[in-house]
Amino acid sequence: MTELQTISSPAAPAAVGPYVQAVAHAGVLYCSGSLPLNPATGTIETADIAAAVRQSLTNLAAVCAEAGTDLGRALRTTIYTTRLSSFADINAAYAEFFEARSPARTTIEVAGLPLGATVEIDAIVALR
Repeated sequence: MTELQTISSPAAPAAVGPYVQAVAHAGVLYCSGSLPLNPATGTIETADIAAAVRQSLTNLAAVCAEAGTDLGRALRTTIYTTRLSSFADINAAYAEFFEARSPARTTIEVAGLPLGATVEIDAIVALR
């Protein structure tokens, strides 16, 4: 049995609750939901949904890099949003990160997210 490895990237915001940024196990990286928090400023992007998606994915990319992989190896993502009416903008920003190959994905509208965020994205990524 392979060991569980906790992954934490200083280039991504710290968890806002009792959880870790990611766990690696058996060749797979399980990333916790990423809010659109700017790790340098601590501010959260709420006004522009496309910018929020970009920040969330940038944070996930940092966690992936810390584990020695990248979003191009994502197997599945889940997008939680409070603004499903902005689905086209979400898709456009998301596509910027997955030009070569898109992973399986689910998008779910929710009533609210931590810190008043408009989007949160988690990912399951194959390790190298």
